[in-house]
Amino acid sequence: MTRGLGRWIAAAMLWVAVTPTASAETLAATVEQWGLLGSWAVDCAARPDRDKGALLTYEIRKDGRVMYRRNFGEARDENEVVSATVNAEGLLNVMVYFPLLHQAREFGLLLLKDGSLRAIYNRSERGEYTIKDGKYVATGAPTPTQQRCD
Repeated sequence: MTRGLGRWIAAAMLWVAVTPTASAETLAATVEQWGLLGSWAVDCAARPDRDKGALLTYEIRKDGRVMYRRNFGEARDENEVVSATVNAEGLLNVMVYFPLLHQAREFGLLLLKDGSLRAIYNRSERGEYTIKDGKYVATGAPTPTQQRCD
């Protein structure tokens, strides 16, 4: 009985140790295969600015974590991508945790045929949208396309 319990505990510990790594590899593979990695901006030649456009960078760290960096010029932050899935239409659904905001946000990104990227939705974990159906909720203006900057 003790030997069986010991084996069960060892198997459970191995599963706990391996599960985050497998999950991180799947997440990293998803964003890499979809084409998200790198830096993106509305205008790569423009200096990053909160009102005129940020430089957004997605990268895989050596430890396998996927990070999302935002450069607004005067302000910068770095946040972890906690999930990414691709739906049947090719939309990449990304969830990022923002520790300074104490919230997670989910956004949907579409890679266009010309290689540009467009935000289709952006919502809080409470379901409050800032972008919906490819338009800013506050103004109704369509979201601009972003170009790869690297």
